[in-house]
Amino acid sequence: MTRQLTAELTRKDPAPVLFRPVLPSRADERELTLRVQQILAPASHSRRKIWDFDTNLHCSIIGTCLSNAELRQVLVKLGRKEAATATEHDLHASGVSLASKHSGGAKLLHKALDRRHRVAINQFARAKTVSEVGALWREAAQRGEIPGAYWAALTHPATNDALVREIFSEVHMLSHLVGAANRADIRRLRQLEIDNAGLQAKVERQQQQLRDAIVARDQTIRELSRALEERIGQRSLPSDDEPVKSGSDAAWTLAADLKCRLARSESRSARFKGQLAEARSALAAERETRLAVEQRETELRREVEAVEAGFLAAGPAEDERWPLNLTLLYVGGRPAQIGHLRALAERFGAALLHHDGGVEERSGLLPGLVSRADTVLFPVDCISHAAMLAIKRLCRQIGKPLVPLRSAGLAPFCAYLKNSALCATAD
Repeated sequence: MTRQLTAELTRKDPAPVLFRPVLPSRADERELTLRVQQILAPASHSRRKIWDFDTNLHCSIIGTCLSNAELRQVLVKLGRKEAATATEHDLHASGVSLASKHSGGAKLLHKALDRRHRVAINQFARAKTVSEVGALWREAAQRGEIPGAYWAALTHPATNDALVREIFSEVHMLSHLVGAANRADIRRLRQLEIDNAGLQAKVERQQQQLRDAIVARDQTIRELSRALEERIGQRSLPSDDEPVKSGSDAAWTLAADLKCRLARSESRSARFKGQLAEARSALAAERETRLAVEQRETELRREVEAVEAGFLAAGPAEDERWPLNLTLLYVGGRPAQIGHLRALAERFGAALLHHDGGVEERSGLLPGLVSRADTVLFPVDCISHAAMLAIKRLCRQIGKPLVPLRSAGLAPFCAYLKNSALCATAD
């Protein structure tokens, strides 16, 4: 009876369609699940931040990828007035402690690193896998472009912990090699200073011995002269018609002995003078060697500073333009570096022409290239004698400036561009 009543009610008053629940289909459930997973999953394409790294990497990142001047600017911008006069070690320690604090200024450090190594980051952005990132790192390490490649590889989204350990170990060993080379140079310079001080002391001792010998010789000559005068005064010399007496013979013997002693004293004085001249010559040569070493050290330091300020940096800002508007001709050099030289010249607003000096290109092209260029450059260690004589003759005939570079590396070329840009800005 109850079932019949229920069926009758259901048949007569069905539920309105408006209140029936609508269940999602399986396709809708899968699509909703994928969307939730995409929202909850971390973005794999984002680069790592400096505060995401372990603290043991902060020291190498700050010391390798950021210059002291840029680190000082970041600290001063954060309100640390003591950073303006702090030592390089204190600056480094402050930067390392700051790198792990997201809210304490690590964001400014990250922006400064991205701005400095923007070119390397764009190059590494083409890599999609760990192997591609490792290949780009090894190519950059062979070219010596360590700072930018180090930062770009560490922060790349595809880099895993194994690759981070590999890159960190290579940079760590490179720092040891650079420190050993610097220590060897410092050791040689200190040894030169010690040798120079020893030679100066030796020359002073010889000069003192020479003065003492001359004074003793003069004193001996005066005493002997007085003794001879006294002896001659006591006994007069015999005349031609008088027989020679025994006393006169003794006087002549004494005079001859005195002459022999005088000759020996003069010979000893001449020998001392020769030794003094040799010591002075050795001291002058040592001074020239020391000046050459100091000058080379100054040039290398200037080139390194120019590389830090010009080439290894990310380049001038978008609203900044270097004042150079020149056409440069680079004769000789290594073919693998010409692309880097041309890119570096373009950053400074200069156009770069190149001729290999007759290795593969005809030497007959040199006159036309020299006439098109404003300045001719050549590395003294990587150019043939024929090409060097040819460009010297052409520059002298046409009246173009000829600038020799210390080597075929990037640093001398960057230093020349930097100095030219500073001169143009001053003018």
